[in-house]
Amino acid sequence: MRKQRWIAEVGQENATFLATRSRTAVLASEYRPRDVGDGTVAYDERSLGAARELSEEEEGAITDDGEGLRVWVGDDAFDLEEQG
Repeated sequence: MRKQRWIAEVGQENATFLATRSRTAVLASEYRPRDVGDGTVAYDERSLGAARELSEEEEGAITDDGEGLRVWVGDDAFDLEEQG
């Protein structure tokens, strides 16, 4: 079975923040976003689900609307692209 993964180019500072200091970063490892280098963060099914539970005001919140699937850091939204 193929695992789904979503990635976003968020910049190095934001990738580090999301992976180490966001609210989901303190959860068990399978629920954390991953900093995969070059300013990119990756989510699998579990970490995406955990981030969807954040309120819209929290750093690392996920929205899925007419503009697509996005992760938010401050006032900035970054598009999440599905990878195979």
